[in-house]
Amino acid sequence: MDEYSRFVDWDKMDVSAQSQDTKELTCTDFHELKQLARQGYWAKNHCLRAKVYHKLISNIPCRTVTPDANVYRDIVVKIVGKRNSSSLPLPEFVDNSLIPTYCLNAEGVGAIRKIILCIANQFPDISFCPALPSVIALLLHYSKDEAECFEQVCRILACNDPSKRLIDQTFLAFESSCMTFGDLVNKYCQAAHKLMVAVSEDVLEVYSDWQRWLFGELPMAYIARVFDVFLVEGYKVLYRVALALLKFFHKVRAGQPMESDSIQQDIRAFVRDIAKSVSPERLLEKAFAIRLFSRKEIQLLQMANEKALQQKGITVKQKRQNVHLAVHAENFKSEIVSVKEMRDIWSWIPERFALCQPLLLFTTLEHGCSLSRFYSHSEGHEPTLLLIKTTAKEVCGAYLSSDWSERRRGGNKLSFFGTGECFVFRLQPEVERYEWVIIKHPELASTGAETENHTQPASSTLSSSSIPSDPSDRLSPFLAARHFNLPSKTASMFMAGSSECIIIGGGDGQALYLDADLNHGRTSHCNTFNNQPLCSESFQISILEVWGFRDTMNG
Repeated sequence: MDEYSRFVDWDKMDVSAQSQDTKELTCTDFHELKQLARQGYWAKNHCLRAKVYHKLISNIPCRTVTPDANVYRDIVVKIVGKRNSSSLPLPEFVDNSLIPTYCLNAEGVGAIRKIILCIANQFPDISFCPALPSVIALLLHYSKDEAECFEQVCRILACNDPSKRLIDQTFLAFESSCMTFGDLVNKYCQAAHKLMVAVSEDVLEVYSDWQRWLFGELPMAYIARVFDVFLVEGYKVLYRVALALLKFFHKVRAGQPMESDSIQQDIRAFVRDIAKSVSPERLLEKAFAIRLFSRKEIQLLQMANEKALQQKGITVKQKRQNVHLAVHAENFKSEIVSVKEMRDIWSWIPERFALCQPLLLFTTLEHGCSLSRFYSHSEGHEPTLLLIKTTAKEVCGAYLSSDWSERRRGGNKLSFFGTGECFVFRLQPEVERYEWVIIKHPELASTGAETENHTQPASSTLSSSSIPSDPSDRLSPFLAARHFNLPSKTASMFMAGSSECIIIGGGDGQALYLDADLNHGRTSHCNTFNNQPLCSESFQISILEVWGFRDTMNG
């Protein structure tokens, strides 16, 4: 069909969508390229897409010495020899990944293993890269020969631009990206997240499949459209599309019984058969309609998760079994919540802290109702979890991201602190979580934050006069004002405490107000959510507990 057809089985391709118009891509402007990629401009011409890929990949900044096509021709015979390509063993770093055929012919399928082995020879620093077989299989469609495909993949792997994240090549990078995806689902796909919590004991185990959905299960026509945009816009596109897949899965499967014993298997099957319910255009449309973090914000979240894993010594594949933890039933005892309820709460907190186990710091049953004792037991711990059971048997609480010692920064004045990761929740009479949306940031223009148009998120929010009405004028839940060096007076924060009271919620509409004796509390009328108050407007506390986060791996 064209010079890039050597490895393609055209009988398996949808040639009806192919145009014979061989326009050249002449634009170089990023914003124009972004629009063309999102609109699928080169998706209907195989030759044009190949030329675009070559152009985009050739512009990736790489290490000084990056293997090229000539290197492949020099080493392939020595490494592969006369062995049958289908019997070639794969290196451990691909983690028994699927090797998708993506409508390749027999020669193309055999070439995947040969190229992987040659890459393993040239990149000894790669320790974990399960997406590699899919990337190679895709790029073979748009390569004249194996050597050319090898060179393109090498350029992607050898990218040395610190601001341009492409493919995870270590277990630490991969696992932290799974945690970051979990954080994003927690924020932007709350309905789907609620389903995952209900049907899976370990939510992160489910979310650790997110790259497999893209690089393995997604059909050729879909992953090619995603890759078009990925080469222009970078790694955050993958997060967007994976979130969109989860949203569609929840929409299509909501209320239906599971098709297998595993939610992971159900999601994989849905992605494989996505053409039955969602077109590539609809998938991308949904992906870019999600109001997502900027690239800078994703990087900060990724770094925080990487740091959490490093501190726990989780950096290599062999220790993976230590990563996905749930609350251990044998070591947990609360007078307010059950193990199942605590696991539900654990699924809401940032993934880097979900690696820890709950540690009881304070309980009114043992330590009394002194506010000063509450502070003395809670200070020095960040974050903390507050649980309250009322005499009416209502159960509510809050996840508090900052150390209570920060209350002293305002002197004797009651001042708010905390970050946007804080949230309040109700467990009884029914389960609901309510986030705080968050920090006003007029100075963000100087940080390079993106200014895409997004739809307003549907999640409930706490009301505050200082929260901007424009939903695009908000930061992510991960970031505190300090990340942007903003003066505290420009931020609407979450928690405050003095010798006389505790306020959780902030601004003019606090969600919870606790008196000094920790016996009574009240909720503000303006902080009802969908006309469902957090708890009684005025309540008496039966039990109050404060929980910290214990690192079980480092004692």
